[in-house]
Amino acid sequence: MTKVVKFPIPEPEKFGPHRVRKKKGAILERHGQLNLFSGGKVVSLNKLSAFDEALIIDDQGDREGARKLYLKAIDSADSPADAYCNLGIIEWQDGNQTKAIDYFTLSLQQDPRHFEAHYNLANLYGEIGNFQLAKAHYKISIEVEPSFPNSYFNLGLTLAMNKEFEEAVKILNQYRALTSPSDHKQANELIQTLMGAL
Repeated sequence: MTKVVKFPIPEPEKFGPHRVRKKKGAILERHGQLNLFSGGKVVSLNKLSAFDEALIIDDQGDREGARKLYLKAIDSADSPADAYCNLGIIEWQDGNQTKAIDYFTLSLQQDPRHFEAHYNLANLYGEIGNFQLAKAHYKISIEVEPSFPNSYFNLGLTLAMNKEFEEAVKILNQYRALTSPSDHKQANELIQTLMGAL
């Protein structure tokens, strides 16, 4: 007799794309300051790079403007791996999965250990049902950035979808070790379900 295993629905934030931020600078809101110019037009005063301008435009929701500036950043060798990765997110959000995969791959050509490109590729492959490639990219993202908990949760879910239940429980326990108890509800439910399937 076959046993049907129902998996809890994951929190959407774990599966959404993870945009690259400039590693050197910081966004004002992250330091408790309000951005008074969030609705204004960006005027270059030679202080911002094309990539930085693209991030600001992207944050304002202007995908087409951001796309042009990310391409400009790539042409001027300004954070090309990051720009390709963020272009991949824009294409993914626009429903162009093939183009998104292409951009994430171009990001990895620039930097084979680019965390966000691996993480986003894993999420995209998981979304389209290619769990083997999702699993591979989640594992690489964990190697590159072992303290990012969402990689563990998503890998655990991917392993569960592959019916690798024991490994999924181990990975989900690693997720729990990296997060506060308030974030454990879904992982606990999933672990309990997986233990019942063993």
